[in-house]
Amino acid sequence: MASLSQHRVYIPTTARANQYILAEFVPSADLYARFSNIQQCYERLARQLFASCDEYELHNVHLIANDKLPIVRFHEESYCLQTEKQILFFYNPRYHEAHKCIYDSNQPSKKIRLLFLATGDDLRANAAIFHSRVKKVLTHLHDTLLVDETEIKVRDHQHLTYDLFAKAKGNKESYGYKLRGLYQRYQSRHCLLPTEHNEITYTTFSIPITRSLKTQFHQLLNGPNYSEFYQHFYDAFIQQCAAKNLHLAAMVANGTMPIIRNSKTDNNDGNQELQKLSFITDGETTQYSHYWHDEKLVESLHFVIVASEKDEQGVGHGRFMNQVENMIRTLVEPLAINKERQDLTVRFFQHINHYL
Repeated sequence: MASLSQHRVYIPTTARANQYILAEFVPSADLYARFSNIQQCYERLARQLFASCDEYELHNVHLIANDKLPIVRFHEESYCLQTEKQILFFYNPRYHEAHKCIYDSNQPSKKIRLLFLATGDDLRANAAIFHSRVKKVLTHLHDTLLVDETEIKVRDHQHLTYDLFAKAKGNKESYGYKLRGLYQRYQSRHCLLPTEHNEITYTTFSIPITRSLKTQFHQLLNGPNYSEFYQHFYDAFIQQCAAKNLHLAAMVANGTMPIIRNSKTDNNDGNQELQKLSFITDGETTQYSHYWHDEKLVESLHFVIVASEKDEQGVGHGRFMNQVENMIRTLVEPLAINKERQDLTVRFFQHINHYL
């Protein structure tokens, strides 16, 4: 995408911003013992949590105690859906509000998670204010009900979501972003974070396996399995990543959803729903990986490109995103995709985590 500066990326004004903060701690046996049953424990925590949230104008907050991973997505209607491993929240930050306590009353949760969803307009500009308010709520909770509990880990997640083909659909307006790192942005807005923290920045996009693509690649799909089909896309993806100096990347085509972590805090792992990908972002080593099942044709191919620490360069991730966009455009150009009718959704993620 054309830009006036290599350190700015021009993203369609139709892009959606989102932010949520996930705070979690491991409850002790003593915490549960203070209450007559598990339900009373969670309800008491929730009452104090929501009272503090009202004070600091945090209008969409959830206490989760069922050991399921929260996933947050935009939607015009508010939904909360659960699978065996995930709890999915769909909402529009402009007008959805809720305070919910979600738990399994039959067994104590290994982790208690507090999910704070940002609300209102211009979330990106107000991200530091939102983070500061959440910290005040967590500090009050820790200094009262949770005074003897382990440290609370705070994970701040932000992302921009947009259609790479927006211009082909008539959406000509764009806005230039430098995409500065969260620590740097927060410091400049007087939201002080601990020196010891971990950040990771990455982009994801998916290519649906439509009828048009099945027709285009029918020879590869008519083989004894789908390994050649997947290998074709993986080879093309890695070739384009290498050409654009993008050295941390993965393709996931095993029916799971990729979740991205910094290797300083997590290792590669997976289950029937989630594929955890861990990357070393402060090294020089190329890290390419793939995950697929030869016998199973998935609905979509998921791609992940992670920024290394040197990609930020003190001025933001605008240059990184320009490289990513150029890579995606080159990758999908030969494919049977109607840009005027089909979306190619790109998500730019920034995560930072620290202890309270």
